[in-house]
Amino acid sequence: MYEIKVRSNFSAAHNLREYHGKCENLHGHNWNIEAIFAYRSLSKSGMAVDFKEAKSLLESVLEKFDHSYLNEIEAFEKLNPTSENMAKLIYDRIKKNNRCIASVSVWENENSCATYKER
Repeated sequence: MYEIKVRSNFSAAHNLREYHGKCENLHGHNWNIEAIFAYRSLSKSGMAVDFKEAKSLLESVLEKFDHSYLNEIEAFEKLNPTSENMAKLIYDRIKKNNRCIASVSVWENENSCATYKER
C-alpha cells in the first residue's frame, strides 16, 4: 500500500457550543490539515497520485473555511465546529472527488489534533 500525504492550512475563528470552558468563547486558530491518500498500485509514471492533484483537492475544500467564522458556515450551523467534526467533514468532501482518501487530521495547534478515517 502506498500512502501520499499532503498538508495545508487556514485561519478561522469558532466557538464551541455545549462546552463549558474557555473554548465556548469566540477564539481563533491557525488550523493545519493533513490528508492521507492510500493506493494499492502505481501509475505507469511510478506515482500513486500527483502531489499537486492531492493538494488541490484538499485546498479546494479548505478555501471555504479560510478567514471565516466557522459557526456561520452552513455545515456548522447545527454541527459543533470541533476538530473531530471538521476532520470528518473535510474527509467526506474530499471523498466525493477521490475515493482513495484514507484519513484527515485537523491540528488546531502544534500539540493537539483529531483524525478521521473509515478504514
